Amino acid sequence: MKNLKLTSKGLMFLVVVGLIFTGCSNDDTDEQGEGTQDYSEVALSSEIDRASDAMDDIAIQVYEAQEDSETGSANDENNTVRNISNLPECVTITLVIEAMTREVTIDFGTEGCVVNGNTYKGKMILSYTRDPEAQQITISKTLEDFYFNNKNIVGGKTIVKVLSNNNGNPQFTKTTDITIIWPNGAQASRNGVKVREWVEGFGSGVWSDNVFEVTGHWTTTFVNGNTHSYEVLTPLRREVICYYFVSGSVDVERTNFSGVFDYGEGDCDNQATFTFANGTVIDITLN
Repeated sequence: MKNLKLTSKGLMFLVVVGLIFTGCSNDDTDEQGEGTQDYSEVALSSEIDRASDAMDDIAIQVYEAQEDSETGSANDENNTVRNISNLPECVTITLVIEAMTREVTIDFGTEGCVVNGNTYKGKMILSYTRDPEAQQITISKTLEDFYFNNKNIVGGKTIVKVLSNNNGNPQFTKTTDITIIWPNGAQASRNGVKVREWVEGFGSGVWSDNVFEVTGHWTTTFVNGNTHSYEVLTPLRREVICYYFVSGSVDVERTNFSGVFDYGEGDCDNQATFTFANGTVIDITLN
């Protein structure tokens, strides 16, 4: 088994080299060579995962804080939704109430607001009909002039919250339709479904001890037409105190290209691996 090392800083270089090499000779391309450019896109897709899940952390955090404030479990007049959710002063939260509907705007400003180590700009808007007795609640999330670590993210998602799944845990099923534009002009769209099960920390009142397990399937399509399909093989473990998934694996499929993206066995670090179908393993340092 061959082992290679690749950092995210080398991704664009590999893309350029791959294009030059392909243009010079189509006869000298082996399986690894065919996958090099596509692999760089897999790494970019992992950046989308990080952005999407960090954004969902905040959306769920604010939604739960709003529910706490309305059920009386946080009825101190000094406990605003922002304070309950432990967000910094640079975040402004605005609530519009009409009958049983709620619209919660999370405004990070235009200069950049750092939350849990990530820089946000723009607005995230949550809309839903409040029903404390309902087993299932549908939340619409839209974005307005929104940036995550200088990546422009356009679109939104629908989040269906189930109060208690078969394991007795809260669960969020997210249907996503977004477009991501990197500062260098790279662009991709993401469509699919993720299921996020709240496996630890629910009801503790402390956001930092929360842990989610993520499953699902989705596609990422780049502006050059390349489309990658992803399906979670081993649930991705999301500990909110860590920037990255700490474990779990994802199957990646594309014409003439496939492999498994693996986040490791539980360490909070930026290390992952990608195993090509031919057995080649690449060590990855994530952004």
